[in-house]
Amino acid sequence: MTNDSDSQTSLSANLSQINVNEESVISSQAAGHFTPDNPPWGVLQAFLTWLLSVFLLFLPQLFALPYVAVRYQGERPTIEMLLADKTFILIIITGILPAHLLTLGVAWAVATRLGRFSLAQVLGWSWPRNFRIWHSVGLAILMFMLAGVIIYKFGGQETDLERIIQSSRAAALITAFIAVATAPLVEEVIYRGLLYSAVQRVFGQLAAVIIVAAAFAALHVLQYWPNAGAIASIALLSVVLTVVRARTGRLLPAFVIHTTFNGIQSLIIVVDPYLRTILDSWSHKSPTGLIEFFAGFLR
Repeated sequence: MTNDSDSQTSLSANLSQINVNEESVISSQAAGHFTPDNPPWGVLQAFLTWLLSVFLLFLPQLFALPYVAVRYQGERPTIEMLLADKTFILIIITGILPAHLLTLGVAWAVATRLGRFSLAQVLGWSWPRNFRIWHSVGLAILMFMLAGVIIYKFGGQETDLERIIQSSRAAALITAFIAVATAPLVEEVIYRGLLYSAVQRVFGQLAAVIIVAAAFAALHVLQYWPNAGAIASIALLSVVLTVVRARTGRLLPAFVIHTTFNGIQSLIIVVDPYLRTILDSWSHKSPTGLIEFFAGFLR
């Protein structure tokens, strides 16, 4: 009886091990079929993740509610009052960081199915043979120069984002940090990672480029409204980033372009006090519309 019992236990253990091995093999085979253009998520999942990322944009405002309730007791503050409140602005700017981290966490869960697949593989976190890092850096510099020309020619109107950046040195520096450290990663993973991959598989490459580029540009309209030059530059950059993603089949090149572009903008923010002195020495009227665009692509 003891031997039979031991045999049955051993047999059960072997069967369990076989099932585990089969699941591992199946999982590995499935992972091998998944690519940036054939992702393990669908359009609905990508859309819901994008929708959640937009909703999380309001998280900083929630963080600021206790401050507003205490600071403006019995008073209904206007937008003008809030934009002039340096503490309120700092809370809003700082609140972007946890919003970005939450967005990345959700995106990771969707893209990898809670760690079942490699994030680098399904998003395309690698360099294709025909597109290297110097291509991304060079294209980012070129886009920055074109954006500067467009803003100089067609910009001019002051935006809320510009007023936020100019509210305090701390707000400017935090904005510069976010523009490099988290904004490019979050936006590329959501738009040209999750959203583009799912849409192009169902509707085709051209439709995916149009939809994703338009969605990305539309998100930034409120930041740069009513500056037509800044909005046009954002739209152009959005198209370029999405086309690069489409042509290379990888997310990494677009991410490097975005980060380099934002890095130049962040450098402008950091040296802004000194840059203003130089510009004032050249002309009493500095180019309008530059500051709000150089503030970085915050979400």
